Amino acid sequence: MDIEAIRAGKIKQLAGADLEDEDLSHSLLERVNFAGATLVGVNLTQSNLKGARLDGANLIGATLSNADLRANFLGANLMQADLSGADLRGSNLRGANLMGAKLSQASFAGAFLSGTNLMGVNLQGVDFRGADLRGANLNSANLKGADFSYADLQGASLSEANLEEADLRGANLGGANLTGANLLCAELEGTNLSGTNLDRACTLGTLAK
Repeated sequence: MDIEAIRAGKIKQLAGADLEDEDLSHSLLERVNFAGATLVGVNLTQSNLKGARLDGANLIGATLSNADLRANFLGANLMQADLSGADLRGSNLRGANLMGAKLSQASFAGAFLSGTNLMGVNLQGVDFRGADLRGANLNSANLKGADFSYADLQGASLSEANLEEADLRGANLGGANLTGANLLCAELEGTNLSGTNLDRACTLGTLAK
């Protein structure tokens, strides 16, 4: 495998390739097809993957910090991956597994995260504005100060999640499960709470009209 040619973006078809533990940091990987590829432990720090296909790819433990990840991660496995500071705006992460991932300062604005597994992940202050999180698993996640304004969380599971000071203005939480969630001082102006399960949830100081 010619790693330097890959890093330079000269090879566009890498579907099913085995690139485990390779150093692809600072690479030009726009529109590269990594569908079904093995990218376990790969280093993609500050790489450009805009428009790339990573559907079904195995990225367990990969480092993608500060990378342009406006790409397709449909059903990808990103367990324990480092996506700190990554740009995931508008990305397709439907059905992806992000358990144990590092996501500080990442942006998911307008991203498609329906059915995504974010259980127990630290998402403090993360940007989810306008994102599609229908049916996502956010149980026990730390969402303190996260921005979910105008996001679609219909049917999402947020049991025991920490939503303290989260921005949920204009969000759709219809049918969502917030059993035991912490909504202390969360902003709920214009939020759809129709059919939402708030059993044992803390709503003290919520800012709603």
